Amino acid sequence: MTGQIIATYAAALSLLIGSGFIMVGVIGLLKFNNPMTRLHAPTKVGTIGIGMLLLASLLHSYAIGGSSMHELLIMAFLFVTAPVSANFIAKVNIHRRSCDMPPEPPKDDTWATLNSPEGDVQDTASQKG
Repeated sequence: MTGQIIATYAAALSLLIGSGFIMVGVIGLLKFNNPMTRLHAPTKVGTIGIGMLLLASLLHSYAIGGSSMHELLIMAFLFVTAPVSANFIAKVNIHRRSCDMPPEPPKDDTWATLNSPEGDVQDTASQKG
């Protein structure tokens, strides 16, 4: 087997895996009705599903004799921004109280997203006045 044939089979396998993740993500997005549970499905699709499709494109360009770095740049951007945007969307849902609230912190009450130290509250109040 040559490198082209192996790359073609690997691209086909990557397309199948990516398509499977996208189908599961779409079903999860349609089935879940809570914003926080809906958030999980598209983030997995964005990272693994689209990443596998981009990998298939990269392997296919190698198989036909070309090279493309665009897919690697898109994958790097996607893998960096998808978790950050999911975190921000989750924090917005928590602050809007449109989901179940997280449990109270066990010892330190300054780690949670809705709590702030007393000094920060006073500093914020003095900046407004």
